[in-house]
Amino acid sequence: MWWPNLRQWRALASPARVAVVLAAAGVTAGCWQPLYGARPGPGGEGVQEKFAAVDIPPIAAPKGTPTERVAIGLRNALQFDLHNGGSPAPPIYTLNVSVGSTQFTAYIDPTTGRPDSQIQLVFASYQLIELATGKMVLNDTTWVHVDYDIPGSQQRFAGQRARRDAEDRAMQVGADIIRNRLASYFVAGT
Repeated sequence: MWWPNLRQWRALASPARVAVVLAAAGVTAGCWQPLYGARPGPGGEGVQEKFAAVDIPPIAAPKGTPTERVAIGLRNALQFDLHNGGSPAPPIYTLNVSVGSTQFTAYIDPTTGRPDSQIQLVFASYQLIELATGKMVLNDTTWVHVDYDIPGSQQRFAGQRARRDAEDRAMQVGADIIRNRLASYFVAGT
């Protein structure tokens, strides 16, 4: 073999690896900043201040449908995520959201012919509009898939509750995705 001893090689390689990692950390230490920190960004405001200046109007959905429940829940989750549960600042932006919801069967029990597992799909299309200029600065769509099991034909309430829990998870995940996309826009401008 070309190296004298494997233990000696490991002993030499370990300090070298540590030195390389520490050097890389020292070089890039000034590049990192927390996304939701209080430190202001290039525009003079932090992400939290920009989140607080986003107005979220009610999301339109057909009355009395499961989509209406999803629209209300998504708006509430967005308000909590962007305004930290407090009162918002005077709006600079408005976030227009349109939402839809559907479900489909993922697995049918071959003996009973009844669905055993379903997938809930929630999609939201959103536009961030700057109020001063009326310009649409961000336009995007998000899709959230969550699955749930139907426990059996004798437990109808459990199946309905499973669907509602799946919708709740989808609403929260969708709000988190929209919040992260807005944070990306506010920090990087893209």
